[in-house]
Amino acid sequence: MSGLRVSVVAATHDRADRLDALLASLWAQSLAPGAFEVIIVDDGSTDATGAVLGHWLRRPDGPSLRVVRRERAGGPAVARNEGWRTARAPVVAFTDDDCRVAPLWLEAGLGALDATAPGAGTGEAEAIVQGATEPDPMEADRLGPFSRSLTVTGLDGWFATANVFYPRSLLERLGGFDGETFTRAGGEDTDLAWRALAHGVPAAFCPEARAWHAVHDVGPVGRLRNAARWAETMAVFARHPELRRRNLVRGIFWKDSHYLLVRTLVALVLPRRLRAPAVSYLAWRYGVQLWQRAHHDGDGSGGGPASIPFFVLHDAVEVATAARGAVRYRTVVL
Repeated sequence: MSGLRVSVVAATHDRADRLDALLASLWAQSLAPGAFEVIIVDDGSTDATGAVLGHWLRRPDGPSLRVVRRERAGGPAVARNEGWRTARAPVVAFTDDDCRVAPLWLEAGLGALDATAPGAGTGEAEAIVQGATEPDPMEADRLGPFSRSLTVTGLDGWFATANVFYPRSLLERLGGFDGETFTRAGGEDTDLAWRALAHGVPAAFCPEARAWHAVHDVGPVGRLRNAARWAETMAVFARHPELRRRNLVRGIFWKDSHYLLVRTLVALVLPRRLRAPAVSYLAWRYGVQLWQRAHHDGDGSGGGPASIPFFVLHDAVEVATAARGAVRYRTVVL
């Protein structure tokens, strides 16, 4: 395996169609097939994932494909740990099972690693490279108030595993993802990266290493369920003070919309004689933001004025979820 330069690792759970699209994009990489391998960790799937993997395993062309099968789902952190620990290349490139990657993804990511820390592409140095991620243009018509996707246009501090490169030696030194604290998706990738940064490992952004994230049309109930799943993510703010300083609004709020919602609620509970001027001062920015979200900068994907109550409810659920996580991890986040 001396010719292997990079191992691609993705965890999957019950996304057979999405996984098929990911594998097709990996078979279309500009990097020579003998220079990379693909490791898929099937985290207890019960759909047609096995059939999809069987199809690609039988393909006579393309890179080496290896499958790690978990009978019971353990979550993405645990699954990814099993994946990278079986990797045979000096670099591990993570992506997700609901992504497609551009043909130059691996080639560009490896080049950025070596440019950031010469020798990182061979395991002789350490660096992290985060690639660009945007909603899949083939599914742009699904974008709307009840959809979910991912956009990364720069080094954002979150280091989502949808598109990130690590030297395998660094993963070994850090012990990989924390699967005990982060039992669900959200925060395990950020925590890993910030542990690396705390050891002085440099990080860089590579726009040419591009991934396209699926646009999931989850409906209003699905969006609210997603908003209620982030409690574990608050652990990263308790562990990494620099992340707090960099990413929290006013040092407390997870998102700007949370800050504006709390300002509005404060205005509404003030005594009546103070309420009117307080609302005009504290709540107007939230109103402007809600209007912009409802119209989504004029492209019509925001849902219109009728979607504004939903956005308020969504923000309230996220604030409550962040507060629940803050209590659990003894930190201050809303």
